[in-house]
Amino acid sequence: MAYSGNPKDYSVAVVYGGTSGEREVSLNSGACCADALKEAGFAATLIDSASKEDLKRLITDDFDVAFLALHGKGGEDGSIQGFLQTVGIPYTGSGILANALAVSKPRAKEYYAAAGLRVAPSMAVGKNDVLDDADMEEIVETVGIPCVVKPSTEGSSLGMTIVKDASDLRKAIDVALAVDDEAMIEAFIEGTELTIGVLGTEDPFALPIIQVVPNQDEFYNYHAKYAEGGSTHLCPAPVSAEVTEEAQNMAVAAHSILGCRGISRSDFMLDAEGQCWILETNTLPGMTNTSLVPDAARVAGMEFPQLCEKLIEYALEDE
Repeated sequence: MAYSGNPKDYSVAVVYGGTSGEREVSLNSGACCADALKEAGFAATLIDSASKEDLKRLITDDFDVAFLALHGKGGEDGSIQGFLQTVGIPYTGSGILANALAVSKPRAKEYYAAAGLRVAPSMAVGKNDVLDDADMEEIVETVGIPCVVKPSTEGSSLGMTIVKDASDLRKAIDVALAVDDEAMIEAFIEGTELTIGVLGTEDPFALPIIQVVPNQDEFYNYHAKYAEGGSTHLCPAPVSAEVTEEAQNMAVAAHSILGCRGISRSDFMLDAEGQCWILETNTLPGMTNTSLVPDAARVAGMEFPQLCEKLIEYALEDE
C-alpha cells in the first residue's frame, strides 16, 4: 500500500508511553511526534500502550497506520509490533525479529561480529548466574579494566556503570541486574562518542554523523541525553572524511544486518587510532526536542514534520 502523498488521507495512532524504564522519555517523544504529524497534516491520536483501553482502540478505531514512539521493553523488543501485525495495522520502524535482535546487546554484537564490524570484547551474565571469584577473574581477563557494565536490553543508559577498579565490578553487575535479567560487561573504549541515524529499508542511507559531548556527565547517560543542556550535539561531527565514510557504512551495515526498516540509530566510539567500534543499534530512537536523529535530519535538510511523514511513507511502502 503505497503512500498517497496526502497526509489528510491518513488517521495515525501515535503509540507511546508503555511500562518500560523509559516511559517518561517515550511520553515526550510521542507528544513531539503527534505535534509534528499534525503540523504535517495528519490526523494523529495518542495511544498509551500501558492502557488496556487505549490498546482496545487499536482494534476498534479505524487507524490507517501506527507511529511508534515507544522506547525500551514492550516497544523495542517486538511485542507491540506483533500485536499490530495481528490486528492488521501497518507501523513505523522495524519488524518483530529486528527489534528482538537489536534490543539484546549481546545478540546484536554476535551479528555485528559475524559481518566483520569492529566490536569490543564482552561477556554476558544472567540474573540467576552465581559468580565466584574465578568467574570474576575470567570476566576481567576477557574484557579488561576499565570496562562498561550495562543491562542487556535496557536503553537510555539505565543501570549503566563504567568500572575503573576490578573491586567495583560485582556491584556494577548487581546494578545492571536490578533493572534487567541479563547484564553485558564490555571493554571500555576510550574516545569520541558518535551516533548515526539511518533511514530507509530497501536502499537505506546514513544521516550526517553526530558527535555527542556530555556537558556535565562522565558519559552520555540518562541526564546527558534528556536534560536541557545535558549534552552538545556536533553535526556534522568534526571527523575526517575517511572516518565519516567508515562510520556511516558501518551504521548502514548494522541496519541491514539486523533487518531494520524505516529508521535506526547506531552508536559508536571513535578511538585515538581513528578506529570506529560499534556499540549498539536502536530500532526506535528518541524523537524528542533534544533527540539525535531529528537533529541529524535537520542538518540533512529534513525538518521534524518531514521526518515523521517520511517514516509513515516507509511504513506504508513496506506493506
